[in-house]
Amino acid sequence: MTERKSGRSRLRDGFGITAFVLVLVAAGAVIVLVLGTWRTFVRETAPVILDWPGGSWAVGGLLGAVSVLGALGGQWLVSGAPDANRLLRTARTIGTAVCWTVALGSAMFVLTALPGRNCPSYRSSCQYIPGTGTALLAYVLTAALLGWLLFRRGSAITEARRAREQERLRKLRKKGKGKSRAGRGR
Repeated sequence: MTERKSGRSRLRDGFGITAFVLVLVAAGAVIVLVLGTWRTFVRETAPVILDWPGGSWAVGGLLGAVSVLGALGGQWLVSGAPDANRLLRTARTIGTAVCWTVALGSAMFVLTALPGRNCPSYRSSCQYIPGTGTALLAYVLTAALLGWLLFRRGSAITEARRAREQERLRKLRKKGKGKSRAGRGR
């Protein structure tokens, strides 16, 4: 009887391992398909977008701002107060995913528009798209400057909040109400 159980157990383990490998292969195929589709999309749309008014500087600056604001929105949604309602938690999770997808998508758009490292230049999918270098430069400058400004603003707000709290505690201590129980007994 134990031999029969171990035979069933091996068969079940074999099916489990096979299913796991098949899921990994399918996931790999989906990743390759999505990345290939994204690369084709970017290589087809980048020349059109980079010819818009303002040129590659405006496109890079716009994508940099979108990236920073998307990351800020995602961070704001994650750091919010926990909701007891399941619907609000789900909406916040979906909103966070959308914000981070937009932030990372704009960065990937700029990076994918650049020619590949091991890609021969005679292939049409590997040729340099005019304006991608300046778009990347504008993206980096805009993202760095806007990120720094938002960081400084957040730091100033936190510092002002801390100063107000310290002032409130100082006034309470002055009235004798800000002391701990042990401090009042002395």
